[in-house]
Amino acid sequence: MDIRRNLPLLMTICFLSQMGGFMILPLFPLFIEEFGLSGWMMGVIFALFYVGKVIGGIPAAAIYRRLGGKKALILMLILLAVCMGGFAVSNAAVLFGLLRLLQGLASTGLTVVVRSIIGDGGNVDNRGLYNGYISSSEGGGMVLGPVISGWLALHWPLSVPFLLVTVCCLMAVVAAMGIKTTAQARATHESGSTLSDHPLEDPSTTVTQEPLVNSAHSVLHTDKVVDSTTSDSHPHTTVSTAPPLSSSPSDAKHTQDLSTKLTQRQQLLGYGTVHFLEMSAYAVFLTYFALYAAHIMHWDPFATSLAFTVSGISTLAAAPFVGYLSDRLGDRLLLCMLGMFLIGIEVVVFLSTSSHLWVYVGMLIGGVGGACYMDSFFAHIGDHIPDESRSSVIGKIVSAAEIGSIVSPLVAALLMEVGSLYSVFVFNLVLIAVAIVVQAAMRSRYKTKPV
Repeated sequence: MDIRRNLPLLMTICFLSQMGGFMILPLFPLFIEEFGLSGWMMGVIFALFYVGKVIGGIPAAAIYRRLGGKKALILMLILLAVCMGGFAVSNAAVLFGLLRLLQGLASTGLTVVVRSIIGDGGNVDNRGLYNGYISSSEGGGMVLGPVISGWLALHWPLSVPFLLVTVCCLMAVVAAMGIKTTAQARATHESGSTLSDHPLEDPSTTVTQEPLVNSAHSVLHTDKVVDSTTSDSHPHTTVSTAPPLSSSPSDAKHTQDLSTKLTQRQQLLGYGTVHFLEMSAYAVFLTYFALYAAHIMHWDPFATSLAFTVSGISTLAAAPFVGYLSDRLGDRLLLCMLGMFLIGIEVVVFLSTSSHLWVYVGMLIGGVGGACYMDSFFAHIGDHIPDESRSSVIGKIVSAAEIGSIVSPLVAALLMEVGSLYSVFVFNLVLIAVAIVVQAAMRSRYKTKPV
């Protein structure tokens, strides 16, 4: 798949899906509360979303490898549309739970497919930048979603925002249908159209590259060969195995040595641990910041919502620049560590003061930190995991990390029972600190050499 040509469509898909998710995030508890469900039943329905996210990653990776990126995106978006439309017309707890589970499956599936497309179609020169554009589009959705749903909830029944999200998902399906696959690009080229960036060499030419794979200093460009294994037109075609890192004389200023000290199993464990910790910290923040703002800082709901909006704007603005820096710097794990550190500053700020101005400044810093982490983390995986196993690894990492989204709020709830809301965010800082330590340990095991 030609990433440069399809990037605007991928960004549109991520923007619409993320906007839809954040549109219903503040309204869902109020919506299902209208049906008189018990607190325990509501808790189960909430938890089923994260259960779906846990089990959704590996099947999504398999679908991606089987059907290719375009068809996998369409399938996930249709599933999301069905869930959102189902919420609007449902009135039974069992159906709510089933739809919530499927929503989690589709949500994780979208993450896996989009990040796999970027990882497969990019290289060490541009993965950070492309992931930055994706994070930026998601940040835009985070900004607009709560604003739109909040306004709708003032004037319309709570089911109306869910119907609007359904429309957004269907719009995203149309955008996915517009993605040009490798076969379509080749057909256009052969019919006389000029492509500025040919996305894929003819499969027969990849055989001539095979001797280069065994060379210590030359490997295939991922943006030329990867879609022979994952494209919609050739989902089963195989190519010779690439080394863990794609590099060439035109790659970034600093690339990782092809002979690292980490096995693939160690890499998977390390990446999975880091993302587990990050998602755990994020889940604690999403679950308890509003309570902390109301009970400790004595903020009203509008001020709290504005804090989320500020963070989203920061991510929206910073992500492309951070992605570009990630590509130029070449040390993606260092930027991941910086991102987690900035997120930690955000937490320290609102633990230290209730001043609206300073907390919003902290949210701006945390938004940049989120962009640093997400852009560089998935770009780093794309750099170091071989083409044929990349989507599977991303699926496993994303699914495992969502376990943290289930466990960490429960741990935080126990801390709140025996301590206070303040102790919840001390726990949050501990998660961030451990994630930084794990990333530092992994970074020390890679040999970095200048080109």
